[in-house]
Amino acid sequence: MFHWLESLLPRLPHYGFVLVFIIVFLNNVGLPLPGEALLLGAGFVLGRAAGSLWEPMLAGAAASFLGGICAFGLGRRLGHDSLERIHWLHLTPRRLAWPEQFLKRHGPKTVFIARFIAVFPPVVVNLLAGMTKLSWRTFLSLNLTGSTLYTIVYILIGYFFGKQWIYLRALLSPTVWYAIFTAIALIVLGIIFRRPLSGYAARAFPRAANRGHN
Repeated sequence: MFHWLESLLPRLPHYGFVLVFIIVFLNNVGLPLPGEALLLGAGFVLGRAAGSLWEPMLAGAAASFLGGICAFGLGRRLGHDSLERIHWLHLTPRRLAWPEQFLKRHGPKTVFIARFIAVFPPVVVNLLAGMTKLSWRTFLSLNLTGSTLYTIVYILIGYFFGKQWIYLRALLSPTVWYAIFTAIALIVLGIIFRRPLSGYAARAFPRAANRGHN
């Protein structure tokens, strides 16, 4: 499934980090681009090519960090009504309900945690954190830590599978590979269709909360 990356980034070890920066940054400011899939794919290609990881790691972490700052700053300036008027974000009160409740329950650390929850578009929690008037110092610390760890984890996972590709292909049966590719496809689909999934979670979460109070 990573053939498209290999054809798109034939010289990834030399300049592919530029594409990593652009895609991850745009993903973190609200555009529906596969930032996580790109980090996994970049790690995979570099694992097969035995390329350096420092450039894409730095690029991904910087893009995620800067995109988070943009979203947080926008959240500090806008309210819910203004968000609804920014149509390209596709944020409605129902879609914001679950992330808001998650943020209220877990506090500022949500900025860090949300990086690793696939149904949260990266932009949403950072916008909401800005609306809560979370201090810049706290946000920057959590955003930097989350962005760095998120980027390293995704790239290293891809790198591991790329590095072990020849051995894994020889060891595992076709049935196991079909299962692995199916799981990967489901993860990628979950990332691509994150907005509908977050909308469903927003509808389901209040019902679960109401049952807990009864």
